[in-house]
Amino acid sequence: QVQLVESGGGLVQAGGSLRLSCAASVNIFSPNVIVGWYRQPPGKQRELVAAIRSGGTTSYADSVKGRFTISRDNAQNTLYLQMNSLTPEDTAVYCCNLRYLFTATNYWGQGTQVTVSS
Repeated sequence: QVQLVESGGGLVQAGGSLRLSCAASVNIFSPNVIVGWYRQPPGKQRELVAAIRSGGTTSYADSVKGRFTISRDNAQNTLYLQMNSLTPEDTAVYCCNLRYLFTATNYWGQGTQVTVSS
């Protein structure tokens, strides 16, 4: 059973920062999984924001490169997304995701709203 519990969303002014957290019930450092963050802006499709793989390799959407940082905490088994220099275009529901590579099975957090005011 995989459980992903998110926190850290909220309302912030443009130029501000937020840190999203996703506590996982399974080992997110396993070589069999990829974990990441997705977001869905109003009226748009869900998109991948950032991902981190077993060896620590990261990838980012072009729109967030240089502003967002994905990381993991082994002791807490928690995934983070540090979001800096936020703009209204970052407003979206953000969800954490865990995918088992062998079975291609995805697990999702409940989603957390991030709203950036101008």
